[in-house]
Amino acid sequence: MAFTVTKDLMLPATVTGSWPRPRWYTANLWGRPLDTAMMDPWFREQFTDAHAIVVSDQARAGLDILTGGDYHLDEDVAGRSWHHYPLQRWKGLEHEELQSERTRSPLLSYPVGTMLDSIYKTWRWPRVVGRVEHDPKNPLEYAKIWRIAQQAAGGTPVKFGTCSAQVLAFFLDSHTPDYTLDDKRQLIWDMAEAMNLELRQLAASGCKVIQVEEPTLHFLARYHPEQKEFIDFLVEAFNREVEGLDDVEIWIHTCWGNPNMQKVFSDESYAASMEIYLERLKGDVWTIEATENNFRELSLFSPFKNSLKKKIAVGVISHRTLQADFPDVIAERIRRCLPYIPADKLILSTDCGFGRQGFNRHLAFYKTVGIPVARNIILKELGMEPRYVPAADERLAWDQLPDYEPFTHLTPLR
Repeated sequence: MAFTVTKDLMLPATVTGSWPRPRWYTANLWGRPLDTAMMDPWFREQFTDAHAIVVSDQARAGLDILTGGDYHLDEDVAGRSWHHYPLQRWKGLEHEELQSERTRSPLLSYPVGTMLDSIYKTWRWPRVVGRVEHDPKNPLEYAKIWRIAQQAAGGTPVKFGTCSAQVLAFFLDSHTPDYTLDDKRQLIWDMAEAMNLELRQLAASGCKVIQVEEPTLHFLARYHPEQKEFIDFLVEAFNREVEGLDDVEIWIHTCWGNPNMQKVFSDESYAASMEIYLERLKGDVWTIEATENNFRELSLFSPFKNSLKKKIAVGVISHRTLQADFPDVIAERIRRCLPYIPADKLILSTDCGFGRQGFNRHLAFYKTVGIPVARNIILKELGMEPRYVPAADERLAWDQLPDYEPFTHLTPLR
């Protein structure tokens, strides 16, 4: 275990990763190398200023662990670039195209007239035309992106997140003898190795907390538990993906889909994957959706409560509701966690990210502020000192009533 940023920190507050863009941040990479784009003064200014803004927003909100907002990803339909940022830069992939009916997974089929049908039919995917591997001529540049965000954040740690390599293969079809069409194990393994190179470089640059998002294990364990051998392989593939990151706190993020804030499944459950995530995967923190399902699965942690090796980041606000939850509501959600997850193993987060096109910054900010303010309520109940939340400091509130600024404002009537 490598608890770095959460070591000796009670009830750390954070968010999953993505954050709504400022309205003026209109630049996209569209597959270009980051170094190429950074030679454009307009892109360079937008890209670096946006990273400074997102870490500032989260620091003002009082978070203990910040993120770069996934601001290196293009603003495209329903967050497609979360998958495509690596796919557009690795060798062996070309010619993005719409998926045909016979190659489309049944899990991506929705009735015409629904938003999910529109999303999944709009997304284009590259063909696999050769062996997939890291391209040194167009690296993912995770280390450089993290340095830009961390420099702006000062001493507060920035968590860097990336999709797991294994989730990418779910959408891809092989048009090469390097991989068989129906068995994707070698493709998954090669992509895990390609991702591992970037993560090693990220760790070597000084990043102390890396989040790998959506290994497909909870999906497979829930909907195809009979594929035990393949599930075992996916465990090995994930562990290969994070190999060599021994001095980094590794977070494993799981949710049940977040294209444009849309709910993808209605019968989801972590029940069949508890042992996989808690015992078999290399990592230090497991993040779960909880608010969305009204915390109904917290009892699954009861058998593990006194033997947890990982910390659990519980979503105490939903990324799908357009409601800035009051701190007392969030505090009650935290109380519901404590009978099942000890306070020293509990991290407070969001169910998923805000930035998949649906949210606005104003709402995301105030939903987020509620987490550390609620955390402070619980810390007081536990007899511990609260931590400072700039956005909740009355002395620094942007808008002051005229009663408290008498030198420059009209005298109140009463």
